[in-house]
Amino acid sequence: MRVGGRASGLRHMPVRHLGEDLNVPGVLVAIPEVKSFIERCMVAAGTKPEHGQALAEVLLAADHRGHFSHGLNRLEMYVNDIQSGITLSNTEPKVLRETAATAHVDGMNVLGPVVGKFSMQIAIKKAKESGIGFVAAKGSNHYGIAGFYSLMASSIGYLGLSFTNTSPLVLPTRGRKVVLGTNPLTLAAPGKGEDSFVLDMATSAVALGKIELASVKKEKIPKGWGADAKGKETLDPDLVISGGGLLPVGGSEESGGYKGYGLSMLVEIFCGILANAEYGPNIRRWKDTERIANLGQCFIAINPDVFAPGFSDRMQDLMNICRKITPAEGETEVLVAGDPERRHMEKCKKQGGILYHPNQIVLMHALADRLKIDQMPTKR
Repeated sequence: MRVGGRASGLRHMPVRHLGEDLNVPGVLVAIPEVKSFIERCMVAAGTKPEHGQALAEVLLAADHRGHFSHGLNRLEMYVNDIQSGITLSNTEPKVLRETAATAHVDGMNVLGPVVGKFSMQIAIKKAKESGIGFVAAKGSNHYGIAGFYSLMASSIGYLGLSFTNTSPLVLPTRGRKVVLGTNPLTLAAPGKGEDSFVLDMATSAVALGKIELASVKKEKIPKGWGADAKGKETLDPDLVISGGGLLPVGGSEESGGYKGYGLSMLVEIFCGILANAEYGPNIRRWKDTERIANLGQCFIAINPDVFAPGFSDRMQDLMNICRKITPAEGETEVLVAGDPERRHMEKCKKQGGILYHPNQIVLMHALADRLKIDQMPTKR
């Protein structure tokens, strides 16, 4: 096995969400079994148990919240990165420099969720002491759903933010070469009780996986998703994949894509530039594992009580105002960020676990066999 290459056996492939094929029955898995399976896979691959636990928490949160692209669907990627030696598990992140409210962290090329939890815990601690904690990390890897880290802060009544740069897949407005990543950003702001605003979004119009799926299906993609090798907007997914790129949120310049381009640059500045990590086109391509990723990430926790009192009351009022306005014609309700995820979690609670596409379970059983561990038990 060559260092930095893909391990033999399973190849990483996107698995379609159940919503894309309503005629296929799902396979139900109890939530504790999902977490246990991820931990067992990572330990079998050579990861420290505590690192495997950190990854399991993040991947489980993704599936539990309905973001299946970032849950079990990514597990093999992490297994292969550990087995190939391109990601480490024999060390820990460390603080390079800090003040009362800030810290610069070196992730030491360990699993992204390990870096993320380490960094956000520092940000929260500093917010408790100084009102705000701001941590920039370099030397990290793919850290799962960004919202996991903002939720760490909002769960104790703080505002939480997190950003990460990613492999270059997005064309800058007026450009014909991919320079920036999908560069997600997240904000979690607590309302009353269990209610909260949870924004977790990429700064590209769409994920690459949706372009790839359209290509497999021989379907056109919607306007505003991608451009060809000349930087021109296209409806042909194959032209996006072969030499083109994704468009930023907003699509073309005419439809406001320059705003998404600006947001992607914002994330890059807070992550790659500020943290002294790789940035822009210097980051390795998504499927290139010949060199370490050295991603940059940012974690912010804010105690709202150091400002005006009553933050959660005002936050709840704003969310309620949005939800209660008259829906547009043809719509039944208005939602705020975080509502779809809460509904999916409630659905999981009622059905007694997470419902996966059968293809996903087939892949996980094959991964278990490859790692020589027990397969993940299913409920039906």
